[in-house]
Amino acid sequence: MDDLVVGADSIAINPIYALSITAGFAFIFLFPLTRDFTSPREKTQYYYLQLITLVGAVLGAKFAVLMGDALWPIRAFNDWPALLYSGRSIVGALLFGFLFAEAAKPLIGYRRPPNDRFAILLPFSIAIGRIGCWFAGCCLGLPIEAGSGNRSELAPLLHPIPLYEIAFHLTIGTMLVLLYRRRRFSGQLFAIFMVAYGTFRYVSETLRATEKAFFGLSAYQWFAVALILAGMLSYSARRQNKKPETAYGA
Repeated sequence: MDDLVVGADSIAINPIYALSITAGFAFIFLFPLTRDFTSPREKTQYYYLQLITLVGAVLGAKFAVLMGDALWPIRAFNDWPALLYSGRSIVGALLFGFLFAEAAKPLIGYRRPPNDRFAILLPFSIAIGRIGCWFAGCCLGLPIEAGSGNRSELAPLLHPIPLYEIAFHLTIGTMLVLLYRRRRFSGQLFAIFMVAYGTFRYVSETLRATEKAFFGLSAYQWFAVALILAGMLSYSARRQNKKPETAYGA
């Protein structure tokens, strides 16, 4: 993912990539996310909210790539088919999906706290998708310096960014599962995930072969900062408005 030009063709035709993305989505939707919902009306509202979140995530995934790889608006961009059929960004999807959902909640009258069951499944879903990134050869890392300070001129070893991502998501996912089972931070697990992934993504960008064209940072790093701030604000708001009778089982 996060790759508009380099590796775009390999992503489009790589069957392992397509299979991993499909499996990642299926992993979430095969679980009963609304098991704890008792009101049919709230369940219907939740499905509408998920649809709105998906729309926001898709737009954010593409918009982040437009800035991160195509460097828009610094550089002019006119190859819209390339944007449509190639790269997508997790950090952009998470940020815009969250913003769309929060904006939609008062419009549709949705009052339940964030769904912790969705939050604990999402990191594992992303990890599955990153398997496809590894086989497709996208998410390129910078060369790894050898111990002597030299690097191979013929075939330099690159930081395996998709493997780093898989390790992170499996780790944070396991931590969120433990918190969920212990009924800790109920209704705030997605906020924790946003802060954790935003921090990871900001740091890991220093190992990625992305241009740091926006005031010395990549566009993805700025999206990561926004994701961290959004997670912190969401966590703070939930902590202040938390009601014991509705906090768990969202």
